[in-house]
Amino acid sequence: MGAKALRVPTEGQSRAWLPRRPAGETRLERAERIGDAYGLVLLLILTTFVVTVTLPPEGWAGRVAASAVAGATAVIALTSSDVRIGRIRLAVLAAALAVVAAALARLFARDVLMGIAFLIDAFLLMVAAVTILRRVIGAAEVDFRTILGAISVFTLLGLLFGFLFLALGRLKGGDVFAGVHSAQARDYLFFSYTTLTTTGYGNLVPAGQIGQILAVLEMLFGQVFLVTLVAGLVSLWRPGARVRGQSGGDERST
Repeated sequence: MGAKALRVPTEGQSRAWLPRRPAGETRLERAERIGDAYGLVLLLILTTFVVTVTLPPEGWAGRVAASAVAGATAVIALTSSDVRIGRIRLAVLAAALAVVAAALARLFARDVLMGIAFLIDAFLLMVAAVTILRRVIGAAEVDFRTILGAISVFTLLGLLFGFLFLALGRLKGGDVFAGVHSAQARDYLFFSYTTLTTTGYGNLVPAGQIGQILAVLEMLFGQVFLVTLVAGLVSLWRPGARVRGQSGGDERST
């Protein structure tokens, strides 16, 4: 019994799906490690959704806040994916440009400037989604961080197309949805996520050709992403496999 005493898993073993905390780690390094798990990215995506829905872009605070939070979400997503510092600086510059365009849209009362701001944010979100997706696909092992990264990409897609519809509403200068005049930000994001998940309540229907093309693309991306990538990753995920492997190796060594 002495040689084969019951081993109680340590805190590091019981949480093997989390990145290990090295000795002497600074707060900044710990923040970067937490961001590497994409939990912060997912939180910022939800924050961007809430801010955009609750603060209408027709107001001064709403349009600037929505653009700023969306840009910050994209920058943090790139930072969590080990992107080179030069590209992160370009992303910060683009995010700042979107905020400036959103602010100038109020001063000059130009919907075109607001549409440009939403387009810049949509581009940044697209780059962030592609970057995280490449890292998820290239992962050598499917763990909790990989699953969280895939979920972040899926929610980013809804936000990305939502900002594209917002930009379309500003640049088109007309009604994006059939029978709906002066659609609000919450309408665009609601339509985006119901389209992504193919829920299709039918209360919002794109009126123009560009809107219909975007809706079809979002439906295809959403279904292909769920059916192929997310389903495949979940089937390969074995929670606790690393812990069992470590405990088995410890027992054989005794």
